[in-house]
Amino acid sequence: MHRAEPLARADDNGKGKSVPEARVPESPVFLLTVDVEDWFQVENFKSWIPFDSWEGRELRVVDNTLRLMDRLDALGGERPVRATFFVLGWVAARYPELVREMDARGHEVASHGYNHRLVPTCSDTELAEDLVSSRHCLEDILGKPVAGYRAPSFSIEPRLIRLLAECGYRYDASYNSFSGNARYGSFDDMPPADRGVALLSNGLYEFPVSNLTVAGRTVPWGGGGFFRLIPKHLYAAGVKAEAARDGVFHFYLHPWEIDPGQPRVRQASAMFKFRHYLNLGKSLDKLSYLLEHLDGFVFSTCSEHLSHVTEKA
Repeated sequence: MHRAEPLARADDNGKGKSVPEARVPESPVFLLTVDVEDWFQVENFKSWIPFDSWEGRELRVVDNTLRLMDRLDALGGERPVRATFFVLGWVAARYPELVREMDARGHEVASHGYNHRLVPTCSDTELAEDLVSSRHCLEDILGKPVAGYRAPSFSIEPRLIRLLAECGYRYDASYNSFSGNARYGSFDDMPPADRGVALLSNGLYEFPVSNLTVAGRTVPWGGGGFFRLIPKHLYAAGVKAEAARDGVFHFYLHPWEIDPGQPRVRQASAMFKFRHYLNLGKSLDKLSYLLEHLDGFVFSTCSEHLSHVTEKA
């Protein structure tokens, strides 16, 4: 197996500095992450579904998330499939029992913000309030600390990194290196990741979503619509190849992606409808296929993996 570079901390100029080298775990790690939001909260449909209409929409996120967790339980066996659920505060406040159920089944609960506002649309004050209120909502439900955060639509910015540390988070999972989506943010000072984790200059840890690099170009492979588009055999091969390089594959999914019966937003553009509705009826079985074919992988939550990496550093 490829030996990854040691964890690097970005200095004030954004350059990586090595910390003591750690041994790569023998088993590759699959980080299954789930952004818990409902079908009417996605960014692609925001022009047609305003925030003030959310309360009147058909809520499907609870049943979809429970169905996903049931499938993970059924797949577990001797290798429990633990995931990290990044939960919207809006969802958690209305369905606290769902949040407790995630925790009871051995999954990690982390924040996806409160109302799915993209980072660039928030002032510093608004963003800090969103980070704190969403975390406190989850912590009040669970009675224990929440360590992680993922920005809606991977809309990372440098100021987000600063505010996350100031607001008490331990790690972020908002960085996606694919530049083909205008909503995905950027962070130029990202140091190299070691086993799927980068240590930033302010002490925050970053979990970049996994993508492939082919002929010097980033190929989106981390999940979502690309997972639904790419044939399952090819997708599984790409996951194994990336995990062989770094020892980790970081995957993401949404509960609405396993729900072909969700209401249709017929006034949306053809491209947005294609991206949202593509292969919804096949996603859950395709996920099962992927997980069943990851022989020798360990399924870990983000916090579990971070503890393992930092203990070895």
